[in-house]
Amino acid sequence: MTYQVIIPAAGQGKRMEAGKNKLLIELNRIPILIHTLLVFENDEKCDGIILAIHPHDESEFRLLLHNFKISKVKRLVPGGKERQDSIYHALQTVDGNRMILVHDAARPFIKQEQIHLLVETAKKTDAAIIGVPAKDTMKKVHNGVVQETVERSSLWIVQTPQAFRFSLLLKAYQKAEEDHFIGTDDASLVERLGNSVTMVEGDYDNIKLTTPEDLFFAEAILRKNVNL
Repeated sequence: MTYQVIIPAAGQGKRMEAGKNKLLIELNRIPILIHTLLVFENDEKCDGIILAIHPHDESEFRLLLHNFKISKVKRLVPGGKERQDSIYHALQTVDGNRMILVHDAARPFIKQEQIHLLVETAKKTDAAIIGVPAKDTMKKVHNGVVQETVERSSLWIVQTPQAFRFSLLLKAYQKAEEDHFIGTDDASLVERLGNSVTMVEGDYDNIKLTTPEDLFFAEAILRKNVNL
C-alpha cells in the first residue's frame, strides 16, 4: 500500500543553538533535512511528500530539493505557530482517503523496513505508531520529589513516523482545532476520539536531533551504517 508523508520542517530548533534552522546542519556534507527526505524519496511505496516550512526558509529549501534531486516533494505549505498547526495546514492539502504518515524532519535514521511495517499495520488498524521499550527505571516526580516508581514493562518511547488513515487523522485534527487542544503527538489527537492506536517496535537509532550533543550520536550512527 502506498502512502504520503507530511514532514513538519518549520521549527527553528533553538535548543540546537545553531543560529539557523537545524535541518540545514550537515552530516557527512548533507543537510539533516536531505538525509530524512532521501529515505522517502528512495521508497517506492511513498508517492508524495508534503513539507511544512517557515516562509524565510523557502528559497533555500527549494535550492536543496533541486540540488539533491528530491522529486517527491509535491507541496510546500506554510508552517504554523505550533507543530500541530503545521500538520493541520498540510492535511488540508491532501486529496483522497489514503494512508498518511507524519514524520519529524529531524529523524534522519528511520529505516524503510520499519516504515513498511508501520504502514501495513495501519492498513489493518487505521492508526499505528512506532517506538521502542523504555530501558531505564522510570520515576514520577512532582516538585523535585519522587512520587512513585512507574512499572517499566508497559512504557514505550514514542518516535515517528506515525501512520493513519487520512479520514481519521483529519477528523482528529478538526476536533482538536474545535476544542483548542494541543496534543503531544498526532496519536494523542486520535486517542481523544476513542480510537485505538497500535504500537510497532522500531529501532533505538531512530533518534530526534534536538541538541548539539545529539549530533555526536548522529555521526556515530552514520559510521555504523556505513560499516554494516
